[in-house]
Parts: sequence; C-alpha cells; structure tokens
Amino acid sequence: MTKYVKINNRVVGPGQPVYVIAELSANHGQDFNKAAELIKIAKDSGADAVKIQTYTPDTITIDCNKSFFKIKGKTIWDGRTLYDLYGEAYTPWEWQPKLKKIADKLKIDLFSTPFDPSSVDFLKKMNVPAYKVASFELVDIPLIKKIARQDKPVIISTGMATVSEIRDAVKAILSQGNRQIAILKCTSGYPADPKDMNLLTIPDMRKKFGTVVGLSDHSLGIAASISAVSLGASIIEKHIAISRKEPGPDSAFSLEPDEFKDLVKEIRIAEASLGKVKYRPSKSEEKMRIFRRSLFAVANIKAGEKFTSTNIRSIRPGQGLHPKFIDEIIGKKANSNISRGTPLSWKLIRK
Repeated sequence: MTKYVKINNRVVGPGQPVYVIAELSANHGQDFNKAAELIKIAKDSGADAVKIQTYTPDTITIDCNKSFFKIKGKTIWDGRTLYDLYGEAYTPWEWQPKLKKIADKLKIDLFSTPFDPSSVDFLKKMNVPAYKVASFELVDIPLIKKIARQDKPVIISTGMATVSEIRDAVKAILSQGNRQIAILKCTSGYPADPKDMNLLTIPDMRKKFGTVVGLSDHSLGIAASISAVSLGASIIEKHIAISRKEPGPDSAFSLEPDEFKDLVKEIRIAEASLGKVKYRPSKSEEKMRIFRRSLFAVANIKAGEKFTSTNIRSIRPGQGLHPKFIDEIIGKKANSNISRGTPLSWKLIRK
C-alpha cells in the first residue's frame, strides 16, 4: 500500500495540499452549457478536480414500477422510481469527452464514477486520471476489480460500509496489482446529518487501511469538511451547483459558487494551521517573548537590603531574570542600590 496517490502530476496524501473535488452530479440539469459553466466555476473556486458520473438509467437499474424499485425511507426522492431518478440525473455520455477537453484546457482534473463495466471501458478511452467508486457500488467486487485494472488511482466512498466491506474492496483493488487507493469517509444521507457523520473515523481509517483518506461530504455547509481536514483528510469531495434554487436531485445539499470558493479558502487556512508538531516559538512569536513576565524591582532597594516579596515581583516585560528564581532570590541582599523598575540580574544580587 502507498501512503500517497498521484492524480495526473498531483501528489495527494499526508503533508500535501488537500485535494478538493467538485462533484457535478446532476446539477447540470441536462444542459451541456451549464455543465461546462460548472467546470469553469469549480476552477475559479480553486478546486483541484471536477467529478462527473458515468451511467444511464439502463446501466444502473431497470424500468420497473414494482415496490423494490421505488424510493422510500424519508429521502428527498421518496416516491420516485430509481429509473425515473437516474433518467433525470445522468450525464449524457456524448458530453463527457467534450467536458474533459474543457477541463484539460482549464488545467483542472476531470474524472468520473463508473457504474458498470461498459462505463469503465468508456472512461478508459477518455483517459481519465482517476476513478471513483460510489458508496452504493462498494460491494460490487467484480466492478471494482475492473476499475483497478485500469492502473489509475481508485477513490472509494464508504457510505453504509462495514469494516469488512471496506477491507474486501481494498483487497479487490490490491489483487489486481493496483496500490493507489484512497478511502473517503462518507455518510449516505442526502443531506447528511452532522450527528451521523462520525468524522473521528477518518484517522482510524488511515490507521486500519494504510491509505490516503478523506471525506465525501453530503452535509449542508462547510463545517464538516474543515473538521475533516483537521483530522487528516487529504481529499474533500463536495457537490457544486450554480444555485440551490434550481430544481434537481442534488441541488439541495450542494454548494453555490461563492460558498465553494469559501470552502477552498477555509481548507487552505485549515491545512496551513495544522503545520507540524512543534513546541518552540515560531518566528512571529520571537518578538513577543519580550512581553513575558520576569523579575523586577518594584520599589527602591538599597545596597545590602534584603529582597522581599514586596520589593521584587514577577511582572511584565521580560528583560529581568526568569520568575522561577524568585524563591532563590528572596532573603538575599542587594549588591548595589537598585531603583524601582530595574530588571533583576545576577550581578545585582550579593553572593
């Protein structure tokens, strides 16, 4: 296993800048120009990549009105059939090579989530730089093995998954000789309730599986993503939309352009703030050390007079002796006259 993955020429992993993915999903509203605009918005927002999805209603399910195929469970799509939902949400395949050309020109990565073997073959021809495995496809081991054989980084979302299911998916990728794996903590709620996200799983995943880790964030706002960065996430994936007011299966839990820009900005601040393990003062702190406390004469003291708790004190600023010496000095005598406001030094103390 490698602790890093390489997407195009970008190294992703611990100690590297967080890799931010803008998920288009269904937010193009079946309008190619809108899809192209979203790629430009993602680039302007500072995202590193745009992700699309490669399926048709017929490659992901069947057109059937039986109750098995109707959505229920208090989701935002309740009452619809899977076929109907995916018919609205899918990204036409004829767009996808064109969208990749737009992304390549803008110098932003574009890759996709394939949902069946034919979509993997299609994306291979597009020469995408990575592949994403959706949470719901995590259990499709034959599909995962085919994806792994493309010898590109594989990013896995883990919504609903148990440890053993994640382990099976990782083993499937490794079995094909592919060691470039990233695992994203994900909560398959739309939108996800923060109370269900359990972001502390992120450092545990890195420990358990030894891979790059991150977050696929379906919650509202950006707080969860920033928190994930502080816990070691190297990848953040978040839906992007031109406007949440526009109808669509995913718009309700997507970020608008200004919000996505804020997300990237705050991620960069968070990762800079993490820094490294360090207990010494930073360069900016060095000049502030002078304002620490130290020992000063707070009254006029004559030569030969004893130091007491009333004529010397620990006060700001820091030009005098360290406060830790006060008990050692009290009871000793002054070596010379000392005026009030003089920082103590050893030469002022009689041996």
